[in-house]
Amino acid sequence: MKVFLIELEVMTNLLLVEDHRSLLRSLQTGLEEEGYRVLTATSGVEGKLIIQREPLDVIILDLQLPDGDGLQLLREIRKDRRTVPVMIMSARDSLEDRVLGLDSGADDYLVKPVAFAELLARLRSLLRRNASSESVLHCEAMQLDRLSRRVTRHGEVIELTRREFELLEYLLRHQSEIVTRQMLARDVWKASTATWTNVIEVQVNSLRKKIERPEWPRLLHTIRGAGYTLGGPP
Repeated sequence: MKVFLIELEVMTNLLLVEDHRSLLRSLQTGLEEEGYRVLTATSGVEGKLIIQREPLDVIILDLQLPDGDGLQLLREIRKDRRTVPVMIMSARDSLEDRVLGLDSGADDYLVKPVAFAELLARLRSLLRRNASSESVLHCEAMQLDRLSRRVTRHGEVIELTRREFELLEYLLRHQSEIVTRQMLARDVWKASTATWTNVIEVQVNSLRKKIERPEWPRLLHTIRGAGYTLGGPP
């Protein structure tokens, strides 16, 4: 159990999309007791908003949602090229439903009612499978290894502080998107923007100096009045 909890320190963010509120509360309580940080949504629209703004490690998705079929949300996740593991948990138990769910991009399919012990085992399996592919993040010629905490660009090792590493990891997870100061304050600094705006600007400038070279293509861009983006020219 101690080893399992240590693993979850790296991978804890779970989104639970379930419109049955009593089941939602029960699962949330149980998962939080196991060490997960659980975000919840009761509709596809609410779930999509969370997916767009939060770095997630795994999603548990019901199919029968009040605003449509959960498969549509799943297809949108995969269309956006998001590789977060998705586990369908649904009362739809036919072979056709299970095949359709997996073919639509799900990594696993559980039929309700679900034994909580099996749910935990399936989650651990998904996280283990995803750990190797998600431990290394890339953008053009830059590579960030989450496990060794090593960053390189064009083969050159770049030394970063802990905060700079967390900032770069977040930008890599949202590369080619506009990342606002509000997002950075909330998700990296865990604080209000008003308190941390100047600190964020200082850290971004410090990170830029370390990952940029005059002979390399520009990678970290400031979007005036909006925030920052990592990747090709905005």
